[in-house]
Amino acid sequence: MVVAPGRTRRSYRSPQREARARATRQRVLRAATSLFGERGYAGTTIRSVAGRAGVSVPTVEALFGTKGRLLKAAIDVAIAGDDEPVPMLARDWAAAATRAADPASFLSILAGVLAPAQSRSSGLVLSAFEGARSDLELAGVAAQMSAQRVTMATWAVARLAALGALRAEVGEDEAVDTVFAIMEPAVFDRLTRQRGWTLAPYQDWIARSLRWLFVADAGRGQRSPLRGRTGST
Repeated sequence: MVVAPGRTRRSYRSPQREARARATRQRVLRAATSLFGERGYAGTTIRSVAGRAGVSVPTVEALFGTKGRLLKAAIDVAIAGDDEPVPMLARDWAAAATRAADPASFLSILAGVLAPAQSRSSGLVLSAFEGARSDLELAGVAAQMSAQRVTMATWAVARLAALGALRAEVGEDEAVDTVFAIMEPAVFDRLTRQRGWTLAPYQDWIARSLRWLFVADAGRGQRSPLRGRTGST
């Protein structure tokens, strides 16, 4: 098409085309998530993902580039629960948590998001960390996942501090490291796969543990949340 001087070319957007492209992306991500879970990172290939998704290899490569980027995209969708391009801390749940008037309410909202996210994503994240030892691209993915966990932990501690809820003897850096450790996907994996916990007790454990560890006076006269749980020693 020839564009007359002084006029700019209009970009053409087709809602139907965009919907098809998004559906294709979702199909590829579902296939990748399934295969990474079944075969691990090393056993999954772009070709196998393309075959399961019913698309061509060039289509997968055009959408994600490399297998490492595909895994990172699958992890992001698993954590969020959807493929909307909205950061976790810019979502409605974070706004609701920010409005929470007391630490118990805040931690209940936080745990209600973290537990399902762990259920959906922990296997994929652990695959990234395991492969990071021998794969430079996965090492980058693993570093991104750790950084995202630090960001979430820092935000959670900041909210507790804003509520005036942190115990005086607990420094904020220590609190961030503790939340970071509790959010570790391997912890979820060990408790659910090896100790037989279901999602509800795990979610309750997160909220009660963080409250017991950090919130002033929360643990007085109460049994530790680390006792009496399914699979505890």
